[in-house]
Amino acid sequence: MDNYVLHEITPLMDTDALYIADRHKSEFSYPVHNHDVFELNFVENAAGVKRIVGDSNEVIGDYDLVLITNPTLEHAWEQHECKSNDIREITIQFNFGAGITEADYFFGKTPFESIRHMMKEAQKGMAFPMSSIMKVYERLSGLSQITDRFTALMEFLNILHTLSLCTGARTLATTSYAKVNIEDDSRRILRVKKYISDNYMYELRLKSLADLANMSESAFCRFFKLHTGRRLSDYIIDIRLGYATRLLIDTTETIAEISFKCGYNNMSNFNRIFKRKKGCSPTEFRNSHHKIKVIV
Repeated sequence: MDNYVLHEITPLMDTDALYIADRHKSEFSYPVHNHDVFELNFVENAAGVKRIVGDSNEVIGDYDLVLITNPTLEHAWEQHECKSNDIREITIQFNFGAGITEADYFFGKTPFESIRHMMKEAQKGMAFPMSSIMKVYERLSGLSQITDRFTALMEFLNILHTLSLCTGARTLATTSYAKVNIEDDSRRILRVKKYISDNYMYELRLKSLADLANMSESAFCRFFKLHTGRRLSDYIIDIRLGYATRLLIDTTETIAEISFKCGYNNMSNFNRIFKRKKGCSPTEFRNSHHKIKVIV
């Protein structure tokens, strides 16, 4: 695998529960990546595709279902020996509940015990056997067609619950590679992240962010990278472009309007940064996202 890992900018916002993308494709071309949200990914009619999750490399059969709950764990599906020209992929991203400890505000509740255990194991990536896939296939297949947000969320929770009770699921990456024992971000980092999320549309000054953490600017930059694995400037760009991609997909607002709403007063600068990060212009990105997509 290449050393470069793309940090994916998800269209999922803090106030959303789910992002569902259901599409047909002729090949896999998305690079090795990771993202801050959890993901359940289903692939159909893709025998010969190579699935990469951390240090796990496997060639899959016609069906594949994987849960990933680790924001640093890189993964990808590569074309490899697949000859199919009608691959179906359903990606469900969600950001509610850490799902790791009993103190978690959502999955920490008693009825979610089996889901919580599954979420913890899935920090290494978790692949489900065919018997489990068949138990949830119809519900997965129809999830993007559900128009009521509450109903869609309940259906997804039912899918997770069914999977958590199945036997035969296995983890993919090794424990040491997945770094599952790293402690959570400190309160100072969380405070800064929330401030950035609430104020991404405005100018963000390093001094103001460092003051939130009660640190000098240079010390804060080192501290932030140590705890997040990313430079502060890259993190802010990812947050802003995350909102930008959501607006490009879900609205008809102009590129100039979106640029301004996401903290870029200079549209040329916005276009340059967007193309560097996404590999295409904002207009090209908008035109390429003609697929079934649902925000819940």
